[in-house]
Amino acid sequence: MQRYFVASEQFQDGMVILRGEDAHHASRVMRMNAGDVFIACDGGERSALVKVVQLDGQEVRGSVQELLPQDSEPLWQVTIAQSLPKGDKMELVIQKGTEIGAVAFLPFQSERNIVQYDGKKEAKRLERWSKIAKEAAEQSHRHRIPSVEAVKSWKGLLADIPAYDLALFCYERAGDSAHGVGIGDAVKEWRLRRAGNEAPPRILLIAGPEGGFAEREAEEAAAAGAVLTGLGKRILRAETAGIAGLTCLVYESGEMGGAQP
Repeated sequence: MQRYFVASEQFQDGMVILRGEDAHHASRVMRMNAGDVFIACDGGERSALVKVVQLDGQEVRGSVQELLPQDSEPLWQVTIAQSLPKGDKMELVIQKGTEIGAVAFLPFQSERNIVQYDGKKEAKRLERWSKIAKEAAEQSHRHRIPSVEAVKSWKGLLADIPAYDLALFCYERAGDSAHGVGIGDAVKEWRLRRAGNEAPPRILLIAGPEGGFAEREAEEAAAAGAVLTGLGKRILRAETAGIAGLTCLVYESGEMGGAQP
């Protein structure tokens, strides 16, 4: 069933009003008619089954039939920090990361970036990335749209690490026990440290660029509080690492059958 995210003020007296691109999509793309139903979410506390009662070129009006449970959000709040990849690879990270369950995306610059950051294009790029997150959240029946933050510097990323309950630095050398551990081991050790704390954890998953991280960056991330962690014996592409790591964390949270917190 089609799902639309709307502003809270678009819920009015038992009605929901779609406007702009959403109204166009419902009436022109989905070809909805009076009596058809869709799901509306305000990105916060309300998701509702809505029946269309009126359509015109600018708005689609529907009546709320019932409120729906908010049960599709992830158990752990994982932010993917992705060093800027080339081309449209960041779009893939955001799309698939949203589907799997990331709550936020934090693009950043690192030493071996191939793509050059262009501040003049940032506003348009953020708008595009946010739209992809919204569409992916609708498609995957999320109740909230993941946020996409502005591009940060390497120092800015390091400064953010202490704000999280756990920060995992995906490092290709971490397969060597001298340089790090796997995600499963990192989560096990972290669980022991937070025994008795049942609050949903905030986790930062840091993935590198096409050229990988410099050893200096790994050392600085560890000094800032991140755990150097491996993603298996194979070298993953820049756009794959964050998605693979996120999937591991969703499993570890118990949502896919892993060990319960």
